[in-house]
Amino acid sequence: MVTQVTSFSRSGLSDWLVQRVAGVILLAYFLCVGGTLLSGVDYASWKAMNETTGMRIFTLLAALSLGAHAWIGLWAVFTDYLTERMLGPRGNGLRRFCQLGSVLALIIYVLWVIQIIWG
Repeated sequence: MVTQVTSFSRSGLSDWLVQRVAGVILLAYFLCVGGTLLSGVDYASWKAMNETTGMRIFTLLAALSLGAHAWIGLWAVFTDYLTERMLGPRGNGLRRFCQLGSVLALIIYVLWVIQIIWG
């Protein structure tokens, strides 16, 4: 049984809603980028498109959505499969280690995206 709540918002309904909204944002972003790529874009127009403030904000929103979506999904997997019942007495420690590693990787990812698009 999970005794420490380290989910994104401490509410299952809120986590569900955040994950669905993040999924819709990611779908819109990938359709936008995919449509642009399929239309046969050259480097100059690709660069011009990504230098606009609107596209930078859209990219940042997509990166934040990806981070939130990934964290909620990983938290669910870790709390379901990395438990004392399944792994013995070291299960909780392994779960905390994996959660910490995931959080650090996602924070680094989002900061890296911010540095790339605004740097």
